Amino acid sequence: MINNHSFHRSKFISSTNYITGGFYQQSANIFEYLHLKSNNKILSEENTRLKNKIASLYSTLNIADTAMISLNTDMKTNIDSLKNKQQFTYINGKIINNSYNEANNFITINKGTNDGITTEMAVINSKGIIGITDNTSGKYARVQSILNAKSSINASFKNNNYYGTLKWNGQNYNTVQLTDIPRQAIFKVGDTIITGGKSTIFPKGVPVGTVRKIPDKLAVSYTIDITLFNDMANLEHIYIVTNLDKKEIKNLENIHK
Repeated sequence: MINNHSFHRSKFISSTNYITGGFYQQSANIFEYLHLKSNNKILSEENTRLKNKIASLYSTLNIADTAMISLNTDMKTNIDSLKNKQQFTYINGKIINNSYNEANNFITINKGTNDGITTEMAVINSKGIIGITDNTSGKYARVQSILNAKSSINASFKNNNYYGTLKWNGQNYNTVQLTDIPRQAIFKVGDTIITGGKSTIFPKGVPVGTVRKIPDKLAVSYTIDITLFNDMANLEHIYIVTNLDKKEIKNLENIHK
């Protein structure tokens, strides 16, 4: 009887330990997950701060190069021009809804007019281009994905100044098309495509993807497939780009229209 009782007691303790151990393991997993999510948020915010600092430094360096040329002419004017010349700022955000298998795909993000978001703002992440804001509310904004039949974005080859228009043919969510490339453009498979900077939306140099295939036949202009750096079915943390000079540029371009 004693041995039998001890056996059952031992089995009970063993089962209890198994259940308790499982509970603690699940608790540890949950804690680790929450800790990871918290770290990701902190990293995203830190990346945003760094992007803003880098953008400011680039602006300052560009102006400094120009200033040094004529420094002896008017030192004070050139030094003053180094101030308040940052063109782009970045706001970190998160994707809360994303479609990628429709003809016209859209993305919803957790930033809106309360955060300074307006329409026609670039949306990117650490890997590259995602889309352009096209509708806003107080707390949220809708983004026209690059996987959208109406999307049309200026892009160029990283290693030269030839550019075209980035579009999507609706077939593969990992591939877009660069159209209207001049016949004289020289490129090869694997060449990097970036944003061309010929608009008030995207800064120049945002990564897009790589050339997937060379056209077989000569033509007046080319259309080539671009393999995206981003996996458009797996997006989360993003940056919304503000062009501080956008209004001034638009006003100038609209004169006498």
